Amino acid sequence: MAFFNNEKEPVKNVETNVWSCVSDDCQGWMRENYSFHEEPSCPICQSEMKKEIRVIPELK
Repeated sequence: MAFFNNEKEPVKNVETNVWSCVSDDCQGWMRENYSFHEEPSCPICQSEMKKEIRVIPELK
């Protein structure tokens, strides 16, 4: 689809499985398909992480 006047194509948001840090002081999270471990630790604070579903922009 062509967009004119330097407008970019809108990014579609999709439900995505993510790992989210359980620490109240940390906002760390990562997409599940980009983690290297079955149960990763937070790369920011090294706390445990839990699975969540978030609506975030789709990566292509």
